[in-house]
Amino acid sequence: MLTILAYSMIVVFMFLIMTKRLPALVALIVVPIAFGLIGGFGAGLGPMMLEGIRSLAPTGVMLMFAILYFGIMIDAGLFDPIVRVILKLVQGDPMKIVVGTAALAMFISLDGDGATTYMITVSAMLPLYMRLGMSRLVMACVIMLAGGVFNILPWGGPTARAATALGVDVSDIFVPMIPAMAVTAVWVLFVAYMLGMKERKRLGTVSLPGQAKAEVRKAAPAPVLQPAFNELAVAGSMNGTTGQWSPALAAATREGNVHAFSAGRIDTDASAIGGSGGSGNSGGGDEPPVGVSSLDTARPKLIWVNFLLTVALLVLLVLGALPLPVLFMIFFAIAITVNYPGLEAQKARIEAHAANVLPVVSLIFAAGIFVGILQGTKMVDAIALSVIAAVPDWMGPYMAIVTGLLSIPFTFFISNDAFYFGVVPVLAKAAEVYGITAAEIGRASVIGQPVHLLSPLVASTYLLVGMCKVEFGDHQRYTLIWSISASLVMLVAAVIFGVVPLMGSGA
Repeated sequence: MLTILAYSMIVVFMFLIMTKRLPALVALIVVPIAFGLIGGFGAGLGPMMLEGIRSLAPTGVMLMFAILYFGIMIDAGLFDPIVRVILKLVQGDPMKIVVGTAALAMFISLDGDGATTYMITVSAMLPLYMRLGMSRLVMACVIMLAGGVFNILPWGGPTARAATALGVDVSDIFVPMIPAMAVTAVWVLFVAYMLGMKERKRLGTVSLPGQAKAEVRKAAPAPVLQPAFNELAVAGSMNGTTGQWSPALAAATREGNVHAFSAGRIDTDASAIGGSGGSGNSGGGDEPPVGVSSLDTARPKLIWVNFLLTVALLVLLVLGALPLPVLFMIFFAIAITVNYPGLEAQKARIEAHAANVLPVVSLIFAAGIFVGILQGTKMVDAIALSVIAAVPDWMGPYMAIVTGLLSIPFTFFISNDAFYFGVVPVLAKAAEVYGITAAEIGRASVIGQPVHLLSPLVASTYLLVGMCKVEFGDHQRYTLIWSISASLVMLVAAVIFGVVPLMGSGA
């Protein structure tokens, strides 16, 4: 009964958010409470929910002050030079932008913290996507794929959990997986290339302000008008699935702020699409520097101070000198005081970023209710035991492959802690009979990490979709197939390199 209840709860939750019947915030609260009541756990739901909220509270605090810190850095202009350099490299080519996004996310993911990766990568790349009218779902997809591959770093969490649960050294799991990890990283870059080529076909290649001409090449007509810059006020809506802008009829008939790119080649002055908030009919002149910040908030004289401050934060983060929430609180206080010393200026900056903080933090605490009930009612244990019991005896010699495949849905539906400390040891014990070592099971158990990051139980995912301004369900639908493909590529590569055995030696 409990197993059926657990699976039903997860299926209903996923159905509601992926079909947009309910927003993720409401579904995370209402669905587990409803199923908790159905299961007869009404009297104990309060303490369960409070425990779940308590367990995620440090993450919520960390994300709140992390968003505020990086928001201050964006306002002050820390990322403006990065944006300008990227603009020169990509030359308005959507394919290069998407591949560059994946490469940048991989580099930043070396610190092992998903939230930091999302904040820095999105802060640097989002302006380019907005200026070209590119799909933000593509950006969220490639960033998460890159983060999923590098999530198996020893300091990323899952590998350390697996090693601890199995009583083996972390290096015995991670080091042999490096070649498979490298192959998967190449696959992610290839996926980014394919998605980028689709964006190039849809949008063409556009020269942005600071380049001589705006040139667009299209192989087929574009049925939907695209806003040249997000600063230009155009009535309409963004399709959550495609990330494509659809202007309202009235806005589409106005001249100056929307360009219809049809078949063939169109050359227009850069000033026609690069004005700073004008109608688009300006006579040219020097363009303002391209960047993320505004002239009112930029602090170019403090850029090296902000750079050193951020480097110090990341170094302390990697070293684990202080808990993450405390680190971000301290560095936020320093950053806002240094860049905006006046009380009114500080209040204005906090108010400006409140809209980014509230959706993310509220989702974290709502997820606390979901996690609290899932664990408090023992639904997690019921799911784990049901899957283990469903593995037939003839699969015993292939337990390493089975573990790798099971890690994909398991790390999506239940937390990493529940999987690595509750399920993996049982699988390792069963595999031991067939000559499969604990380290080999540990390697197989991290295969599902690219899919794990799509789980509604992963707090940093809400940060990513919030910063990219896409719906959680849309992001899941768009990214899931690519995440599964990355996990399968990693599994195949691990088998080919011999670090995950196809069959136990004792079979």
